[in-house]
Amino acid sequence: MRRRTGLLMGAAVLTAAAAGAGLLVVTADESGAGGGGSALPAATAEVTRTDLVRSETADGKIDFAGRRAVKSPVEGTVTVAAREGATVARGQALYERDDKPVTLLYGPVPAFREMKAGDRGSDVLQLERNLTALGYGAGLYVDPRYDDATEAAVKRWQKSLNRPPTGRVGKGDVVFQPDRVKVVSADAALADPVGPDGPVLTVASTQPVIRAELDESDASLAARGTEVEVTLPSGRTEPGRVTGTAIPEEQDGEGGGGPGDGITVEITLDGGRSAAAGEDAKATATVRFVSESRENVLTVPVEAVVALRGAHGGYGLQTVSGGTSRMVRVKTGMTADGRIEVSGPGIAEGTKVGVATP
Repeated sequence: MRRRTGLLMGAAVLTAAAAGAGLLVVTADESGAGGGGSALPAATAEVTRTDLVRSETADGKIDFAGRRAVKSPVEGTVTVAAREGATVARGQALYERDDKPVTLLYGPVPAFREMKAGDRGSDVLQLERNLTALGYGAGLYVDPRYDDATEAAVKRWQKSLNRPPTGRVGKGDVVFQPDRVKVVSADAALADPVGPDGPVLTVASTQPVIRAELDESDASLAARGTEVEVTLPSGRTEPGRVTGTAIPEEQDGEGGGGPGDGITVEITLDGGRSAAAGEDAKATATVRFVSESRENVLTVPVEAVVALRGAHGGYGLQTVSGGTSRMVRVKTGMTADGRIEVSGPGIAEGTKVGVATP
């Protein structure tokens, strides 16, 4: 379900709302005062000082950031499939191809070639960094050169994996990713042939995110940095913010869900990796988008606002004090949750004002 709650916005909507509640129409002089001794209103309310927040809510799902497909650069057969939901760290196997583990190593440069003695490059540099981090770097000077020390370190590592100690890192033997990854889906099953044309598995970072879909009319809420409050399936709430806009995923069936049906936003929780720990990823979360807020402002119920008739028009409040009432011109601001921001002469916290009744 997309957006579920909308709030009143703008002076035109304010007027309509007030009219629906029994809008008063009076004549005001140039100062905005209607004079003292007017009839007392049937109901009153006090001016309060509070924070106003305008928001929208939408349903969301727990996911992980940075989804990307992992393909096999060489052809082969899956002999151990990837395990969906698993977190894979440096030195661990993502899957096995032709009875050999395809190992996750850390680094920004993809494994684009076989690495062997005599080679130079940033891929060699990050390979040596990984060999050192895994404990196979004795006597190894970490640099971009694949020399005899690199070859010896690779052989020690290959023996630990029960691979033939060739001293070379074959194309497709390793997959470089920036950090630990979460296996989102196993796209190739046991015994499936794999190659460069299709994904073997889909991974993502271990950073949890919430994906929620908004109507196109709410595009402003998809701006980076928009603050949100997420109610997780367990009922726990976590703050977060919009960190990106994602392409809506295609959905099976006749229910639509294709591109153009809405805006899918990615929300990062402020609590980091542990923020969604133990939550049911298949259950629905509720996302509250804060589109506008005003702190420490004077407010009254929307029904207290009066439309003034006269040369200047505008809005006023019928203030009540000592058994009498008078009309005071006010400036109006933001509305939210049935209250509206007001300011004007004689308007202070605790001031009693008339409220229109049905």
